[in-house]
Amino acid sequence: ILGVRDIHADHAASHIGKAQGIVTCLRATPYHSTRQKVLLPLDICMLHGVSQEDFIRGKQEKNVRDVIYDIASQAHIHLEHVR
Repeated sequence: ILGVRDIHADHAASHIGKAQGIVTCLRATPYHSTRQKVLLPLDICMLHGVSQEDFIRGKQEKNVRDVIYDIASQAHIHLEHVR
């Protein structure tokens, strides 16, 4: 954008985009869950013993919160790379 040609700017923009995508996915989880869809990584859900049905039913137990925390932590890692 604006003709900026810098590898460091490209790298930062890439990490910002990834962080924003992760956060957007997390923010949309309640909406998608009401439509019987879960777009979160299954490997992280399985790691915490959470099923897609747990999200669809709106459960808020610790293991569900742990899934959200782990995914949000990935967004935070991308922001730290930018800094």
